[in-house]
Amino acid sequence: MKNEINNKKMTVINGSHFSNMEGFYEEVSQLFMKDEDWKVGTLDGFDDVLYGFRGEIIWKNSQKSREDLGFDSTKEFYENKIQIGKPFNVELIQQKLDELIDGKGQTLFEILIEIIRSHQNINLTLA
Repeated sequence: MKNEINNKKMTVINGSHFSNMEGFYEEVSQLFMKDEDWKVGTLDGFDDVLYGFRGEIIWKNSQKSREDLGFDSTKEFYENKIQIGKPFNVELIQQKLDELIDGKGQTLFEILIEIIRSHQNINLTLA
């Protein structure tokens, strides 16, 4: 679902407002989904919300977010999904966890940055 309402020129994600993925989802829900009756709660949901946005995203305190959403929280994120099982693809998640542990996988922060940068209408600044 595209959200055409949010065509602001600039939005600031503030890394000091959260320290985990739940907090990140809450932050971006407030920024991008103010007038909606649902909230961002998944990586795919975050990606979907960005389709309606054009302009600049400034990620303040991005170094804090890089640490907060780094190796430890990413490992926990994958382990929780594996423990839950279906509907998650446990084999794929185990592979991502193994890659992370081997130093080859992406952290949640890196995944979020990749999602934002995949949108050509968005200019991302890490501050």
